[in-house]
Amino acid sequence: MGYILNFLLIAIIVLWVIRLLVRMIFPAVIRNAFGNMQNQAQQQQQRPRRPEGTISIDYMPQKEKKKGNADKLGDFVDYEEVK
Repeated sequence: MGYILNFLLIAIIVLWVIRLLVRMIFPAVIRNAFGNMQNQAQQQQQRPRRPEGTISIDYMPQKEKKKGNADKLGDFVDYEEVK
């Protein structure tokens, strides 16, 4: 019977300590996360505005190289479909 009471006492103390730590640490973590999000939002808003009509390309995909030479592919012949 003594072991059960010992276990319960230790479990209650451990849970109480965890509860206190969560109450102290969790708000600090949340504050830090919200602060980071606010900083990111401010940085996005502070981008320099470009005058209207200017074009900027951030990403340009690589062009695929065609195999062979265009002259070696043959002649193109126009045709009409006859019904």
